[in-house]
Amino acid sequence: MSPLRDAQLGAFTFFASALPHDVCGSNGLPLTPNSIKILGRFQILKTMSHPRLCQYVDISRGKHERLIVVAEHYESNLSDFQKQGKAVSPEKVLQVAYEVLEGLEFMNKHGLVHRALGAHNVLMDCKGNVKLAKFGLYHMTDHGADVDFPIGYPAYLAPEVIAQGCFHPSDSSHDEAPLPSGPKTDVWSLGVLLFELCAGRRLLQNIDISDRLKFILNLGCMDDIVTVLAEEHGCLDTIKVESKSPASLKCNSFSSRLTPAELLRDPIFSGISCLYTSFLKPVSLFSSSLRCAHLELPEDISDLCKDDDEEDYLSERAIDEVYHLWCLAGGDLEKELINKGIIQSKPPICTLPNFVLEDGESFGQGRDRSFLLDDTTVTLSLCQLRNRLKDVAGEAYYPLLEDEQSSLPQSNSSNELSATVTLPLIIRERDTEYQLNRIVLFDRLLKAYPYKKNLVWKEARVDIPPLVRGLAWAALLGIEGDIQSRYESIDKDTPIPTDRQIEVDIPRCHQYDELLSSPQGHIKFRRVLKAWVVSHPDLVYWQGLDSLCAPFLYLNFNNEALAYACMSAFIPKYLYNFFLKDNSHVIQEYLTVFSQMIAFHDPELSNHLNEIGFIPDLYAIPWFLTMFTHVFPLHKIFHLWDTLLLGNSSFPFCIGVAILQQLRDRLLANGFNECILLFSDLPEIDIERCVRESISLFCWSPKSATYRQHAQPPKATTDNGFGKTPTYYSSEYQDMPKTDLSREPLALSDLKTEVSPRISAEDLIDLCELSSAGPAKRTRAGKPKIIAVDIRPVDDFSRGHISGSVNVPFSSAFSPDGELLQCPTSGILHNYKGCVIVVISHAMKTATMFAAHLVKVAFPRVCILDGGINKLKPTGLLTVPSPQI
Repeated sequence: MSPLRDAQLGAFTFFASALPHDVCGSNGLPLTPNSIKILGRFQILKTMSHPRLCQYVDISRGKHERLIVVAEHYESNLSDFQKQGKAVSPEKVLQVAYEVLEGLEFMNKHGLVHRALGAHNVLMDCKGNVKLAKFGLYHMTDHGADVDFPIGYPAYLAPEVIAQGCFHPSDSSHDEAPLPSGPKTDVWSLGVLLFELCAGRRLLQNIDISDRLKFILNLGCMDDIVTVLAEEHGCLDTIKVESKSPASLKCNSFSSRLTPAELLRDPIFSGISCLYTSFLKPVSLFSSSLRCAHLELPEDISDLCKDDDEEDYLSERAIDEVYHLWCLAGGDLEKELINKGIIQSKPPICTLPNFVLEDGESFGQGRDRSFLLDDTTVTLSLCQLRNRLKDVAGEAYYPLLEDEQSSLPQSNSSNELSATVTLPLIIRERDTEYQLNRIVLFDRLLKAYPYKKNLVWKEARVDIPPLVRGLAWAALLGIEGDIQSRYESIDKDTPIPTDRQIEVDIPRCHQYDELLSSPQGHIKFRRVLKAWVVSHPDLVYWQGLDSLCAPFLYLNFNNEALAYACMSAFIPKYLYNFFLKDNSHVIQEYLTVFSQMIAFHDPELSNHLNEIGFIPDLYAIPWFLTMFTHVFPLHKIFHLWDTLLLGNSSFPFCIGVAILQQLRDRLLANGFNECILLFSDLPEIDIERCVRESISLFCWSPKSATYRQHAQPPKATTDNGFGKTPTYYSSEYQDMPKTDLSREPLALSDLKTEVSPRISAEDLIDLCELSSAGPAKRTRAGKPKIIAVDIRPVDDFSRGHISGSVNVPFSSAFSPDGELLQCPTSGILHNYKGCVIVVISHAMKTATMFAAHLVKVAFPRVCILDGGINKLKPTGLLTVPSPQI
């Protein structure tokens, strides 16, 4: 969006038509409220950015179908000229005409017409340039069908609009809805505006409304409309003087009325059109076009060198940013409108009917005038926001991206910001100053994407500001190139067999959300899902794909191509081959690895769930098939995925274990039936705690422990995780080059028999920091504490073992029944309880049994060395103890 600069934020309110409560749609579901429909259609208006249009910012839905719209606003408008009571100069009239036509032409190119053009909706900025306001009212209300008031003002309506009369879908007197107004409708309104400027007075001001409408209808049948209007208002001499003005154009002729695009090419504008540069649409982030191709510095370089006292840094931020910060600083739309008397509440007793028949029909209560349109725009004061940000230094608005010493831009209150980082995420997201710093920083990083993707990654590990989450996720997923062209090339219209299932699933997907439940949301859902199905012929649509799509569509509601691109990048990374026609082997392997991770991190819980037969197949398939979007609301998914996107494909296992640990006490206390009921309606989960614990679990999990045969194969080129700092967990285990020490694929039937996960020999060497130079060192940060437990007999151990390992012979540690014996060797095991225990043996079967016994007696973090001691023999890392003297 464009910067705020000298503009203000304005809000106006209106009511959508109420629907009957006892009527359902053809699908048997309740009808979508008209306010939800309007909210969905409004979203596209936020993308309409042009110098002649006021920028739409937000829409808020209140009680009783009330809607509040926030948009760019200016106090000055064309009504100011009328109040002066004198004609406007021809040059100014020509300027106004040209600029209004520029705005109307841009709207027409995007399929919109104004229909509410009037003197008070043609605003003027501080330079005297035109800004059209309320141009989206006709579009968002479905051409007036979703509200109980007409769109437009009687004095400015074209005759053909008045002739159509008012239409409402519930009105049985109309067989069908009239055709929507076209671009020529606005040209009539513009002609009236220009006449008023030339005449220096309002048109038909002192005439009754019915007579006014009749007069306009008669005007539509006349040829020389300007002369008739001038004679009616006693200003014929003035109009003759101004005969060369745009008022003499055929703006009001019905038969030969031109469109805005045609009028702009009229010779009368030849002298003024050269003063205006053509509008260039800003290049989007993910595009093949050069974003800086038209970058120009101001002609007067001194404009860049103002003193801090003179510079209003906040006004240089985008309008949507300023509004977002205004809300965080305590802004309340309804309160602002109540204070100005726009919203007035009535006592309930005053809204009761005087008389009600048996069939429910009521009489005696007049129409509530508050449900009609009051288009008064209330200016939102930014004083509270500016006061909140008064201590923020100018440097915070222009952070240096090359400064690697600090992840946060410096300001006068940098100490407070550093303290804020340690606060819970929900508090940080509501802190005005902190969010300003984060938004500015991410905005600059994203504008430098992909060249600064390593810094995007670094800052995302702190947190992601909600305002830029959609673009930040796209950057973390590595989206690049001309995504719009790729999306448009996909056939989303030809019927396919999946259409029916998509139609069934969409009305049930996150429909508590106003945006996704709107008809526009359903249309976009359908297009994105269908694009994915069509572009992935080797995969099929499974129920749950709609839930996966929801977060991306919500964050990129006005950019279907980006939602599709993010979804297409997300699925191969975290759900590789989950959407095969026969995905049973993929799902079963995934669930088996998850069972092993439960046993690895929480053996007591694993033992209990296995005893009662409550296996992951019964509850975890919806978790992983939808990456938890089917079980959590969107606001929790946002926080969860902020972290998920920073991890590799193994991270979901840790999230699943973290969820179980939050429910641990209830699971341990209940049997099978109670656990089934518990998961049928999942209790409230603390997402921030879940994220925190899942990170800890991830750091304790050796990366090869979650190896899956059916995971995504290595990429052709390794990007090292968007320039992340190389760490033990920075890449997928599957992406590492395969060696003789890597994990070997295991048959699913054999995998299911093992309670504990296996780790690779190279993983063990890396974790224990083994080398031929000497014993293991466990001082490197970021790695779990680990101990190798060699369960071979003492004689075999003495012939060669891993440096630093301990010898706990199987026969001396456990009884034949699997009970841990009280002996020195079991004491050694207890000393290392809590560390990652790697069981090493000759035979894998023996190691598997030993690990299972440890899990049975509640030893956490137990795993097995894949391939046993034989895998390590060729490495030369086995040592022989020195002979005792």
